[in-house]
Amino acid sequence: MNNSDHNHKFALTTPLYYVNGVPHIGSAYTTIVADAAARFQRLQGKSVLLITGTDEHGQKIQRTAAEQGLEPQVHCDRIVDSFKSLWDKLNIKYDRFSRTTAPNHQAIVNEFFERVWKQGDIYLDRQQGWYCVSCEEFKEERELIEDHHCAIHTNKPAEWRDEENYFFRLSKYQQQLEELYESQPDFIQPASRRNEVINFVQQGLKDFSISRVNLDWGFPIPTDEKHTIYVWFDALLGYVTALLEPDQKPTLDNALSQWWPIDLHLIGKDILRFHAVYWPAMLASAGLPLPKKVFGHGFLTKDGLKMGKTLGNTIDPFDLVDRYGADAVRYYFLKEIELGKDGDFNETRFINVLNADLANDLGNLLNRTLGMLKKYCQGNTPQLTSENYSSDHPLKSIGMDLGDRVIQASENLQFSQACEEILTLVRSCNKYIDDSAPWSLFKQDKQAEVEEILYAVLESVRLSAYLLSPIIPDLSNKIYQQLGFDWDFNQDERYKAREDFLWHSKWGKLSTNKTLGKAIPIFSKLELPPED
Repeated sequence: MNNSDHNHKFALTTPLYYVNGVPHIGSAYTTIVADAAARFQRLQGKSVLLITGTDEHGQKIQRTAAEQGLEPQVHCDRIVDSFKSLWDKLNIKYDRFSRTTAPNHQAIVNEFFERVWKQGDIYLDRQQGWYCVSCEEFKEERELIEDHHCAIHTNKPAEWRDEENYFFRLSKYQQQLEELYESQPDFIQPASRRNEVINFVQQGLKDFSISRVNLDWGFPIPTDEKHTIYVWFDALLGYVTALLEPDQKPTLDNALSQWWPIDLHLIGKDILRFHAVYWPAMLASAGLPLPKKVFGHGFLTKDGLKMGKTLGNTIDPFDLVDRYGADAVRYYFLKEIELGKDGDFNETRFINVLNADLANDLGNLLNRTLGMLKKYCQGNTPQLTSENYSSDHPLKSIGMDLGDRVIQASENLQFSQACEEILTLVRSCNKYIDDSAPWSLFKQDKQAEVEEILYAVLESVRLSAYLLSPIIPDLSNKIYQQLGFDWDFNQDERYKAREDFLWHSKWGKLSTNKTLGKAIPIFSKLELPPED
């Protein structure tokens, strides 16, 4: 694929979520972020491939299914349905849903295994140590807390294992990895995560086990049926399998022909090591190009506390969307949490932020301005364009390069900053109306000035809605439709041309030959649920 071709393409992934239970708010958070990133790329006219999916093999799944008296595949299918239904509820437009139990996945894993085997990077050895089933990995003594409990899964003691496993020669790739981090400082983001990985690698890399014995749930090692391929050597390749077209023969060459290398792996910081250390080493061993960027985001807390079953303070993402709607949930997590840092969910703050930003600042602004347009201009958009305004006009001066600033922020995955930039324009509109008081100008028969004010505000609302569409697509649709556009931000074919973006992302584009309809409130104020 030539390079100019790749500039028009963008492929990104969420993690392939582990199917030991229904999706939790953390998985929803990652997927909302990925969807916003994908939509910002689509908005600019790029071809985008958003991959999500599930990691379905391993001991933990086998045990979870057995506890429920189910076959592992039946358990996996049920959980996958719950993921898909949550993604639909959250208005997530994924292109591929990758499952590690998919029939074509085994062929990809086997071919990859063979390449690494031929490279001499896989060998049989004996492994002794403490194993955390929940992490699906061996732990060193120093990583465990008292009574050999895992530091992450504190309620689960690690199990002592002594078995033969196949190992991948990770240690061989230490220098190559260090050179990668040095030569491509953007490969791991944010910087705090990059430093964590560099410190980990500098301590010296140990080879890691890629097989288990006495485990039926997984693919057998092609060269030794007694062993089952272990989670990361199988799961990470789900990203590659997802690249196959439905009717393509499952070979590595086919999978890698269109969309590889992946532009962005978006993950939680708990699986950073696997994506930033194991994965590039595995790909290097197989002689494949490396992904462009791994971004490890922070964890979510609730009311300042770590969420967990023991505290009984988890957030049910299904319930949250049912109560407040997809746009509200998307907006809070994208605006109120700086991506890369840990973020907190507090329901009172959630409601206050949404009421302030979406119901008052944005929704009320559109409503009151359309009301004035009807009253003072019979609903007709004033016959004005950007040229009618000087470059230091209080709204045009912000709107002029707002599109560039928002796209720049989105390229860096700074969605909270993008929202702040847009809200600056929205809040300036409210101040501008209050300062210029069109109602008193109307009484003084200053019609031209009234029209100049209303056009500037409506155009600023239009631009804001356009730039917010990757974050709150349904609300942006409502605003665009009230401003007389036949437009749907959820339909990809509408993003077909970069020309569209270049037109819509500039200030001063509201067309003037329109009679706008009745204002309908776009976002109703939220109320706190009653105390039980």
